[in-house]
Amino acid sequence: MDYEVFKAINRLSGRCSPIDHLMIFISKKIRFVFIFVLIFMWFRNDEYRKMSLNAVMSSGITLFLHAIIKFFYFKPRPFVKQRVGILIPSKLDSSFPSKHTLLVFAVSTSIFFYNRVFGSILWFLSILTGFSRIWLGHHFPSDIIGSAFIATMTSKIYDRTTRKYSINTPFTMERKQNNNK
Repeated sequence: MDYEVFKAINRLSGRCSPIDHLMIFISKKIRFVFIFVLIFMWFRNDEYRKMSLNAVMSSGITLFLHAIIKFFYFKPRPFVKQRVGILIPSKLDSSFPSKHTLLVFAVSTSIFFYNRVFGSILWFLSILTGFSRIWLGHHFPSDIIGSAFIATMTSKIYDRTTRKYSINTPFTMERKQNNNK
């Protein structure tokens, strides 16, 4: 079924140049939008700084998990075993998990816990990022869904842990020092 859904989406690529260019743009450049958002939030106020820090920490943890999974598990990309259309070249490393999808979902989920509207907008962009990776022929739908699940759960666990145990992050230590003055 995974391959059937992949074919249904990937079969549409290469038929409409503007959509293909949009999907390539989303796949390659959306991460810069997320980076810009994190930088903007860092300089806005203390609450947004905490959101930004949590998103960066959650992303770092998901990158660590990505490295561990890639070390122990290999799944060939769709274009390696089947004849599928790819719009831009890709690495031949493991298809699962998708690093692009992991990162954007980690950031959007972390922000969603603090600001539902803004987080929902970023979640929509995250879904588009995952969809674009299938459109380009680089990942199967299960890679995207699994990556979104891993990133979401990592962000949720990190958020719950920091809230429950009031872990001293650089932000909370700075805030406590300012309150003691």
